[in-house]
Amino acid sequence: MKEREAYHHGALPEALVAAAFEVVDEQGQEKVSVREVARRAGVSAGAPFRHFADRQALLTAVADRVLADFARWQEAEVAAAEAVGGSAMRALGLGFVRYALRHPRRFELVRSRVFAASRDPQLREQLDGMDRAFTELIVADQAAGRVRAGDPELVLLSGQALVYGLAQMIVDGYLPAEKAEELALQVLDTFRQGIGGAADGVGKGVNPPGR
Repeated sequence: MKEREAYHHGALPEALVAAAFEVVDEQGQEKVSVREVARRAGVSAGAPFRHFADRQALLTAVADRVLADFARWQEAEVAAAEAVGGSAMRALGLGFVRYALRHPRRFELVRSRVFAASRDPQLREQLDGMDRAFTELIVADQAAGRVRAGDPELVLLSGQALVYGLAQMIVDGYLPAEKAEELALQVLDTFRQGIGGAADGVGKGVNPPGR
């Protein structure tokens, strides 16, 4: 698609974000440059600035897309768990670790732009929506007796802190990637037992991977 046609159809912003998304997956956010993204999209070096003020604005748009992809991923994880009567909260935690392991460069982008002192309002709105949806799933787990009654927002925060730290330790290489899912299951079941839920049985009796 020629640059003029892209503008005519309003497709250029999406094409630029898609190109930046590719660079993140291939090389990490450090390698994302406006020039390279423009080259991949097949437009002039100045064209992206008509839609994104600077590189940081472009990265924010990519982070927004990563969050949307992550939300779809988590929905699939929860649906699979609920189909066999499993815990949604457990599925969310395992899904978090699986996503970080499969897409470490996306995880790093989200870590640096979402889990930070200040966040772009666009990202904050999307995150708030995800938190509301995840909190509702925890409430459903509580109603089904899989998680003890209590403040679901606090349960969510505790679970997020747990799996975020675990995922970071795996991505950093502190914990072995080949044992990631096994270890995640053990940690999540230990956490659920601690807040009054029974483990689903998966991962029980497995020895923790040695360091």
